[in-house]
Amino acid sequence: MSVAAPQPLDFRDPAFLADPYPVFRRLRATAPVWKAPFGRWFLTGYEDTALLLRDRRFGKGYGDPEALARRFGPTALQEPAVVELTHMMLMRDPPDHTRLRGLVTKAFTARRVEALRDSIQHLTDRLLDTVIPLGRMDAIRDLAFPLPVLVICELLGIPEPDRERFVTGSSSGGALLNPTPPTRAELDTANAGTMASSAYFEALFEQRRRDPQDDLITQMVQAEEAGDRLTTAELRANVSLLFAAGHETTVNLIGNGFYSLLRHPDQWQILRNDPGLVPNAIEEILRFESPVQAVGRTVSEPIELGGVALERNDIVVSLVGGANRDPAVFEDPERFDITRKDLRPLSFGGGIHFCLGAQLARIEAAVVFETILRRLPNVRLRDPNHPKWRPSFVLRGLTELPVKWD
Repeated sequence: MSVAAPQPLDFRDPAFLADPYPVFRRLRATAPVWKAPFGRWFLTGYEDTALLLRDRRFGKGYGDPEALARRFGPTALQEPAVVELTHMMLMRDPPDHTRLRGLVTKAFTARRVEALRDSIQHLTDRLLDTVIPLGRMDAIRDLAFPLPVLVICELLGIPEPDRERFVTGSSSGGALLNPTPPTRAELDTANAGTMASSAYFEALFEQRRRDPQDDLITQMVQAEEAGDRLTTAELRANVSLLFAAGHETTVNLIGNGFYSLLRHPDQWQILRNDPGLVPNAIEEILRFESPVQAVGRTVSEPIELGGVALERNDIVVSLVGGANRDPAVFEDPERFDITRKDLRPLSFGGGIHFCLGAQLARIEAAVVFETILRRLPNVRLRDPNHPKWRPSFVLRGLTELPVKWD
């Protein structure tokens, strides 16, 4: 099996960020298990990715200082953003992951998440009421971004007077999640964001200790006070994680979906004719323009993958956006087809790290698309040929999406 790529892979190249899929096709055809010059292994196949997500021989490895140095450079444990990552359940292996995830799973039960649907509908209508008389909007700024932010604020229990600061903010970009080691500038930006969010949440934790509420932050503060369940550092890191994860991918799911549907007018027309296809359309959006383009793991014991021997401590990154377009699993995978059958995108991960908020993200996207179909059936792109993608690879999304209607 070949492991040499025909040409370098630059995850910061604007052309690649705009359209990474030709590169994924090339890698899948020539080197489906490929080792980059900077030492990481990359996968582009669906079955290899499914194995990576579920097999316990692939872990996170964030508890190992040497592994952190390989990922983030020799100053890793001096960087506030990296230190915070090490306390997040997303980056931990069992038993820490099991303990941390258990503390928040009850907040994402199917019943509790489904109960948010009416609130999501109300927020969606309120946001659209503001822009409909104008005949146009930026679908990211005016809808796809504020909606998930407001929903996660409600779930966590962020006080209403504070929510505007988050609604008018911006997505983090997730530079530390990218497959390449971060630059000094990216570390500095991440550190500044971490320290700002830590200061805000620590003040909120103090409020909740004095005045408990029926919200997730209160539940986690009380778990911290129990001592053996959650440390102060874990409390701070995992509330920050839930806030970021609770809106980052959903913003991109809604924005990428809106763009994909309007860029393929035949598919938008099919959906207009049969709104009952919205759930299937969401799965095709997840496959075609995955909000999360890559996931990484560390090899915990030697394993062979695609005919290539991987050694302990090797860092392996699955290019999920490529796996979701694997022709071995999806017929004509480069075609956007909301009527596609047997959709099993890997965009929400798998195994013990399967996304806790997957159901919530699907509900938010469904409410948005169903409401747009009902209230703005003639919506269309103002500039279909020049989408503006975020300067981030792992978290794929648009920075703006101008649309208009009659």
